[in-house]
Amino acid sequence: MNQFKNFTKGLIKENPVFVLLLGMCPVLGVTSSAINGMGMGLATAFVLVMSNMAIALIKNVIPDKVRIPAFVVVIASFVTVVEMVMEGFLPDLYNQLGLFIPLIVVNCLILGRAEAFASKNNVISSFFDGLGMGLGFTLGLVVLGATREILGAGTIFNVPFVGEDANTLLLFVLPPGAFIALGYLIAGINQLKKVNN
Repeated sequence: MNQFKNFTKGLIKENPVFVLLLGMCPVLGVTSSAINGMGMGLATAFVLVMSNMAIALIKNVIPDKVRIPAFVVVIASFVTVVEMVMEGFLPDLYNQLGLFIPLIVVNCLILGRAEAFASKNNVISSFFDGLGMGLGFTLGLVVLGATREILGAGTIFNVPFVGEDANTLLLFVLPPGAFIALGYLIAGINQLKKVNN
């Protein structure tokens, strides 16, 4: 039951994108489409789950003085795996995400979960925490990417959503559109919370 609570809090109650506002660089940088958001989210989720489990396994052998550098090395190892697999099997997505893939290493969500949770809990709890936070992060990126893609290009997952003669707002696929869309999504979620309380 405790593992289920660890899993669900990352999806809704402590969603990294809409509630905790963690990892804003990739959130704003790659979400010009739902596909980019999903690719970045799943890559981050994989790194988060695997690094949480690895850190939970080795936490007792890491000296306190080198704890954070050791966490960064573990995280960087999994990011390298993701980068190589994505470059080999998903080159188009790899080219779209570009520099943001290596930047997963310094994503404050991953390092924060390693320090706050994985270094203090067992492997199974760390797995579910990483999975919940990772899927919550993915959900946030996909929702933001889909919103921007629908409003800015009239498509969703590159499939036309509105007719060809429909007006779209190009602003939403440009960088300023990320801030505007994220702001309105957070405001909407906060309003829903007020209504439900």
